[in-house]
Amino acid sequence: MNILIVEDEKLAVRKLTKLLEETAPEFEIKGNTPSIEATVEWILDNRAKGESEPDLIFLDIELADGQSFEIFNRVDLRSTIIFTTSYDEYALQAFKVNSIDYLLKPVQKEDLQRSLRKYYDLTGQQRSKNTESLTSNLESILKNIQLQHQPATEYRKRFLVKQGQRMVSIEVGDIAYFYIEDGISFFKNFQGQKFVVDYRMDDLESFLDPEHFFRINRSIIITHQSVVQIQPYYNNRLALVLNPAYDKETVISREKSNEFKLWMGK
Repeated sequence: MNILIVEDEKLAVRKLTKLLEETAPEFEIKGNTPSIEATVEWILDNRAKGESEPDLIFLDIELADGQSFEIFNRVDLRSTIIFTTSYDEYALQAFKVNSIDYLLKPVQKEDLQRSLRKYYDLTGQQRSKNTESLTSNLESILKNIQLQHQPATEYRKRFLVKQGQRMVSIEVGDIAYFYIEDGISFFKNFQGQKFVVDYRMDDLESFLDPEHFFRINRSIIITHQSVVQIQPYYNNRLALVLNPAYDKETVISREKSNEFKLWMGK
């Protein structure tokens, strides 16, 4: 079986070649291309000569002339892909193409062995079943990558709001809850002061750390500290008493009740 290595760092090529020789001596490395242009040219030349496609391509993402995703826009790659890269932020994009794995450099022998086992598992099936198998495996791999390599989200630490004729910056730790009133977004601090905030509730939900804020319904986002009482409500729902006082009924839907209980218990 044949391999093409797309990599512009000579040291990385040597290391991967050595690992492949140790791990999978049955593979033959057909070539190494260092750029998008060289890779497209190699593939087209290879086809023009009537030679078979590489069974497997190890594809670095950051190449000298751009990101290797561009190769897929210029030529239809039929080979199975394993991405290699020093950067984990490309994981989602990598799995939009015919990739079975995503290895962070420097590539480790154990990781390479895992990828090759995955390759053998997938290609050992009939071709007609391979696409379905790839899809289910990619979904699983993608979830793992999201969990392992997801960058830390930067949540809002403060909001700049108007107070009379001046602007003040309020720390999120001083905010009891956000709410909607007559189509306008507000928040109250723990002293009961009310401020207009120029964001929709959907935007606010994305800005706020879910460890500390919970959207109980379409109209209000609360903090742990604002909850004074949790009361059973009909139809398996929950009613809350908040501090500072909120002048409307504060009810959590049956669907969100369990999620809310878990959040309050953290």
